[in-house]
Amino acid sequence: MQHIRPGMDTKDILRRLKEAKGYFITNTARDLSQSDFKNRILLHTDLLAAKPRDAAGYFSLEITGGASVHVDMLRKQVNPFLKLELLRREMPNTLFQTLCRGVNLFGYRPYPENAIRLTVREFAKYVEVWRVFDFLNYIPNMVPVFEEVKKAGKILEPSICFSTGPEHTDKFYVSKVQEILDVTGEDIILCIKNHGGLGTPKRIGELVASIKQRFPDLLIHYHGHNTDSNDVPRIAAAILSGAEIVDAADHAFTGFYGPPPVLSVIQTMEAHGIRAEGVSTDAVIETSEALRPERAAYADFESQFKGFDSTVQVHKLPGGATGSSFEQAVKGEFLHLMPKILREELPRVQIELGNWWSVTPGSQILWTTAVNNVLSGERYENASGDLKNLLLGRYGPFPFYRPSEEIYSKVFGPDWEKMLKEQGGVAKIEDIDLEKEEATLVERMGRSVTREEVVLYLQHPNDALDFLKFEEEYGQAYVLPPQIWFRKGGFNLGEHLDFVDYTGKSHVIELGPSYRSENGKQTLYLFVDHHSEVFLLEEEKKAGVETAVKLSKEEIASLAKVGDMRAPFASNVCQIPVKAGQEVKKGELVIVLEAMKMQNPIESQVEGKIDQVFVKLGQAVQVGDKLLTISPL
Repeated sequence: MQHIRPGMDTKDILRRLKEAKGYFITNTARDLSQSDFKNRILLHTDLLAAKPRDAAGYFSLEITGGASVHVDMLRKQVNPFLKLELLRREMPNTLFQTLCRGVNLFGYRPYPENAIRLTVREFAKYVEVWRVFDFLNYIPNMVPVFEEVKKAGKILEPSICFSTGPEHTDKFYVSKVQEILDVTGEDIILCIKNHGGLGTPKRIGELVASIKQRFPDLLIHYHGHNTDSNDVPRIAAAILSGAEIVDAADHAFTGFYGPPPVLSVIQTMEAHGIRAEGVSTDAVIETSEALRPERAAYADFESQFKGFDSTVQVHKLPGGATGSSFEQAVKGEFLHLMPKILREELPRVQIELGNWWSVTPGSQILWTTAVNNVLSGERYENASGDLKNLLLGRYGPFPFYRPSEEIYSKVFGPDWEKMLKEQGGVAKIEDIDLEKEEATLVERMGRSVTREEVVLYLQHPNDALDFLKFEEEYGQAYVLPPQIWFRKGGFNLGEHLDFVDYTGKSHVIELGPSYRSENGKQTLYLFVDHHSEVFLLEEEKKAGVETAVKLSKEEIASLAKVGDMRAPFASNVCQIPVKAGQEVKKGELVIVLEAMKMQNPIESQVEGKIDQVFVKLGQAVQVGDKLLTISPL
């Protein structure tokens, strides 16, 4: 059979998938990076592995989407579009795949429909396979993406998110598949998205068999995580029950919370007499041999908690959230409470809130709620803005049952029924003025901008702007290997840094000399491959935040009652809807903080006039940091 390649007609690709006798493999490199390395795998490393990956004969390479679009700009200083362009040059024979969160796209909350459609159109120029999901399995939330992918002539892969519990029956999931097909037609691939690696191999086999029995001509792509070390058997069960495509990753980089190793899947299925279509095991091995020396440079981003975790069947956290949850526990000094959170409170919250799917942004809502309940000792008393939106049905209807009246009363107060009636229902986000947004970006950048830059700005305005300005000032940093990019301890004047880029070309960076002028500015000479660059440096200044002493929750609440608004938790400032001199009422929104991808509205506790705002958009704040002051009227 001819290898499936970019540029082929979508219907021809689907036909070849159906006619094949074996199964196909997707290399989920993006998911591996997010789940086991906090999304830090650099483009340099992916380029290093590009040629053997291309020769491996995968159905597709999942290399963008999810949180990676954001983290590419925020932590790795690489343009997500440039990444796809460079990888395509090195990988002309492999379909590129993305993970898209429906109306949430590559962010954490719904976007206007015209922004969704523009984003899909631009990314579809590089990406052939579109895996699309919604954390409530609410099909209407995915329709705009469905339509744009179809218009672009790309492969649409709608997902049903999978979980366990009495509500999660084959009958329910088969009905969801029918809902999808009613919208998309039959020319799709269906993904079973087992993002937490839940259920037994037997359960996954039964689900695939039930879907195949009802829709025998439907192509099925199984995706799972290996948190409990049991995903290779789940993959085998899926293939033996009729799945045509499965997900795995390069064995040299697999860990505990992401996809299982490709080679283990191949070897397991060979024992059943079933081959991986088009896959070269030599190229699979060569890829891991190229990657293995790189792993040490990413050690700081692997979870500090090693070992497979079979309790995932209880707490249900997906791979991307598991490592970050432990990291947050260490930073927040509540690591000793993790057993209680994971094995008691989180499963309880999941049942109380409707037993839906713990995947972005739902996984963040569940996790943040469980942590707040345990740390405060007051269950549901400190609800995030996203939990409130969930309870109001703004993300979509609850699939099985609505939370209890007691929870609504704790979150919204005694008038919760009135609030639900007046404000409940799926949020309709009005289209934005795209030309106005582009004009704003032009003004903030001080130059003309590309359509791709506008898309990045629409997705993550503050972080995209910071990235674009960084790239404009310092150039493109993707050529730097992780050994340089993530090096600890800083750099010394007079030091020579030697490294080899992904093409095998050697480079040298020389630091210094440096001198300080009379006005206090420091001049630094940097020699890159013997070409000099001169940088004027200023001592870094904080953006006006008054460093706070450690304040208790009660002290922060007391200060708010006199107009001194402090950060109640470590977070980032994502909205500032007020300015100095503006009058505000008690209960009016004055700032929005983002923590664990959840937005938390901060409301004024007094009626008065904004005296001073101490923070700026995108700024990180710690508990007790001063946000703004209000002079009571």
